[in-house]
Amino acid sequence: MRRGNILLLIILLYLRIPAAAQRPLLNMADHDDKLYYFGITFGVNYSVYNITYTESFAKTDTFKKIQPHWQPGFNLGLIGNLKLSNFIDLRFVPSLAFAYKNLEFEYNIPNDSTSTRTIESIYMHLPVQLKYKSDRIKNFRFYALTGGKFDYDLSANARSHRPDEFLKVSPVDFGFELGVGFEFYYPSFIFSPEIKLSQGLTNQLFPDHNLELTNAINTLKTRMIVISIHLEG
Repeated sequence: MRRGNILLLIILLYLRIPAAAQRPLLNMADHDDKLYYFGITFGVNYSVYNITYTESFAKTDTFKKIQPHWQPGFNLGLIGNLKLSNFIDLRFVPSLAFAYKNLEFEYNIPNDSTSTRTIESIYMHLPVQLKYKSDRIKNFRFYALTGGKFDYDLSANARSHRPDEFLKVSPVDFGFELGVGFEFYYPSFIFSPEIKLSQGLTNQLFPDHNLELTNAINTLKTRMIVISIHLEG
């Protein structure tokens, strides 16, 4: 009887060892206990101007059409993450965003002609975000984020006096951000793809009534979609 029990125990241990070996390892098991951590971020952005027009745009024959177009750019930055609770983090992501926005406008007078011009911006991008995390599922987690942002355009031409300027923009912008992302835990870092919408709320148009295009536009607000990769530790 005793030999039978020993044999049964050996069989159970034999069956248990392969099952345990097949379990995935929990990478960075103590990471969720950290109060804060840091990382780097890089990605691509697509930006465009949201435009509202003045009454003179419809009443005059200078322009037949003013149409904004999406253009690609890229982002580089750092991440600082502070744990507020098991499911909420406070995140600060200072970065530089190189953005390009196209405006296509078609003249009525003196003849029908179309011109496309690019406005280049280098934003010092300073967002503060709340990150809402799901439960960790082995080495995976989903999160959503919301927050506010402050942007300063280092290449804004608001005070420019160049004769070839067609539009002037102000450097300061405030806005909000919404996004979602995924965290994949590896042995020594977290790989996080993320997509977010960044919407400016400040009118970027700097009025200069010597420029025909300025007289046709009432407000100029920036919208940006950012697809990022975060590497965090």
